[in-house]
Amino acid sequence: MTERPLQGKVAIVTGAGSPIGLGYAMTLGLVRAGARVAMMDVNQEWLDQSGNRARELGGDNCVLPILADVSDPESVQKAVDRTISELGGLHILVNNAGINSGSTDQPKFWETSVEAWAGVVSINFSGAFYMAGAVVRHMIDQGWGRIIGVTTSMDSMWRKGGSPYGPSKAGHEALVAIMAQDLEGTGVTANVLVPGGATHTNMTAANVRYDPSDLLKPEAMQAPAVWLASEDSGEVTGQRLIAYYWDESLPIQERLEKCGAPAAWPQLGLQMINPRR
Repeated sequence: MTERPLQGKVAIVTGAGSPIGLGYAMTLGLVRAGARVAMMDVNQEWLDQSGNRARELGGDNCVLPILADVSDPESVQKAVDRTISELGGLHILVNNAGINSGSTDQPKFWETSVEAWAGVVSINFSGAFYMAGAVVRHMIDQGWGRIIGVTTSMDSMWRKGGSPYGPSKAGHEALVAIMAQDLEGTGVTANVLVPGGATHTNMTAANVRYDPSDLLKPEAMQAPAVWLASEDSGEVTGQRLIAYYWDESLPIQERLEKCGAPAAWPQLGLQMINPRR
């Protein structure tokens, strides 16, 4: 792989503002690899802070902070149009934006308010759908694109008290698996990237259940995100990679075997009963 494998590429990273977030860490990794990045977030203060830090690494034109809401299709389309217009193209989408309900009490699912459910699903699941739908025709027309969805560990999808966060991420992962199949032969890939466990971000920083020294670091996402966004990953689609197991000392095939598996777990086999078979 070249030293700057993403030279000339343009990416959008959603949820890129938080200075301790996965999106910001991946933005820095993409910039370091040569990409220019549209940093989307709903927090202007975070965008200003993180955008300035990114410019210290990659120069004045390496990032374009965009205040936009992934749960609003109109806001999404405007952000995508602005990225293409101001950065001159679009090749990579990192669907990273995500929130939790804000409760640390692990409530029963019936104790989750309709508003809390709708808010989480609108960002973690619907937001990923809106973003992918807004970029995919551009990618198909140019015959090249990379869509990377940040979901979560399967344990978090179904753990007790994990609603609505877990189900929203499970839906996102199923969506990526469907996208990969729908996009076969287009030159556009769709894959999942997860840290591999609880990570030191805003979701965990204030939670007393976590010891910060035990948490994974957001920077673990950088190297696999860059590879998934690069030319080298063109034959890989519909996969989920666990960043914790990404080992650059291994040849790429061994590396993928160590950290990867099909997205949405189709290896469990077909479950549907079809009497006509």
